[in-house]
Amino acid sequence: MAYTSLPGGLSSADYEALPEDVCRRAEVIDGRMLVSPAPTRGHQTIMRRMANALERACGDRAVTCNADLRLRDVPLLNRRPDVVVYDGALPDDDVLRPKHCLLVVEVMSPGSVTTDQTDKPAEYAAAGIPHFWRLESAQDDEYRLTLFRYRLDPTTRTYASAGVDTGKAVIADPVDVSFDLADLI
Repeated sequence: MAYTSLPGGLSSADYEALPEDVCRRAEVIDGRMLVSPAPTRGHQTIMRRMANALERACGDRAVTCNADLRLRDVPLLNRRPDVVVYDGALPDDDVLRPKHCLLVVEVMSPGSVTTDQTDKPAEYAAAGIPHFWRLESAQDDEYRLTLFRYRLDPTTRTYASAGVDTGKAVIADPVDVSFDLADLI
């Protein structure tokens, strides 16, 4: 990962003027660009399969992977959640903002523990995104996933636990969906 920045930080106009291939693997935190390597194939498989499960359950909502999400304009804060469920009526060329989002999902990697457990949930909650899920892997006798689900407390703008799933997940809120976590691997 590498930080790059302009004096005074990158503005939203600066970011939007960058070539798409530069932005594809970048997040902007307080105007500083953080460029990360592409996720592993295993990470990509988990996020794609999670997105597929959500897409089948979401009706008129859209589901995408690794999209720019503008959390704040000044100082610029852009994140790229692994999976986002958002308003399906949003035109493709409009900036995706928290008000469009129902749920963001992060697949935790060994190099993103603090970011995925602390930083991103705090940022998503402060921005008012109603639901946040995090997938974590455990490697003891076998490789397995645990899904941690959170719901926004609108009074405190923090997330409260909405459940923890291992094995088969049967979820009614924010979407009615069921899937086996082992099938995401």
